[in-house]
Amino acid sequence: MSTPIQTGLLAYGMSGKVFQAPFLTTHPGFQLRALVERSRKEAHLTYPAVVSYDSVAELLADPAVELVVVNTPNNTHAELTRLALRAGKHVLLEKPVATSVAEFEELHALARAQNRHLLAYQNRRWDSDFRAVRQVVESGQLGQLIEVNFRFDRFKPALHFKTFKEDPVPGSGLLYDLGPHLLDQVLSLFGRPVRSRKTTGSYRPGSQVDDYFTYHLQYAEGLNVFVTSGLLIAQPLPSFVLHGTRGSFVKTRSDVQESQLLGGMSPQAPEYGLDQEPGSLTLAADATLTTAPYPAPKGDYTGLFEAVYQTIRHGAPYPIREDELRWQNELLEQAPD
Repeated sequence: MSTPIQTGLLAYGMSGKVFQAPFLTTHPGFQLRALVERSRKEAHLTYPAVVSYDSVAELLADPAVELVVVNTPNNTHAELTRLALRAGKHVLLEKPVATSVAEFEELHALARAQNRHLLAYQNRRWDSDFRAVRQVVESGQLGQLIEVNFRFDRFKPALHFKTFKEDPVPGSGLLYDLGPHLLDQVLSLFGRPVRSRKTTGSYRPGSQVDDYFTYHLQYAEGLNVFVTSGLLIAQPLPSFVLHGTRGSFVKTRSDVQESQLLGGMSPQAPEYGLDQEPGSLTLAADATLTTAPYPAPKGDYTGLFEAVYQTIRHGAPYPIREDELRWQNELLEQAPD
């Protein structure tokens, strides 16, 4: 394997501790060299060799850092990505990758001008439940798909303590929080829709941002895809429901990676990412329907980091394509009905 990619994290909150550092320190293609801790200095307790900078400017001035992970609040993504690219760094950018199509185009143009990679961190392509959905769709067992429902239901009536999630600024609200996950999954499977309708709403007491959204995406082949998320869903529905001319598939949102990482499990543990809740696959043979459990493949965000490594070190195409991200931003920015 080539020389590890020297990597810097711009924040060491939940994202840095849970979704970034465990992979940057276990994948042999990376070395977590530095991170930014503006107040509490606690990274050394887990990663004693990592340099802790007081500011983004200090980290970006480190000539050894090749890749910067922008994992800060949504409304800071664009400006920090600009700074990192201008400092000559590759960027791994958490969702949302932009808050408008114009901003998206500007950032990617800057990356090309700087001859650097701007890569999106869309980790939920490597969730066990979604990987099961992809397997079923690509197998063709359901026949021609008619209706697909992707949901992310939560019941969180209280306003979030992180004000950047609740203040009416670019990138706030549920749409820019969970929308990029759901839309990326749909677009990676089915491509760009020919028509789309969007509805948003705000229902929690005191909320200044959207806490509900739904899309109806229509495709040329007659497929209808519904994408929904809400923060006042007391009884969650199955997260993935697919109906085709020869059968149906139902799967709950059961990926365990986040809970395992929060509990301190290493991505290298044998039980990491193992989904214990199979989906339900119903297939038609003539007039007879048969239903059987459908085990989910292992979830593992290491796949994303392997893709980042292969792109930066060997020029391999990155699986989260620029056109898919542009379509995502078009849908996020679309005016609601």
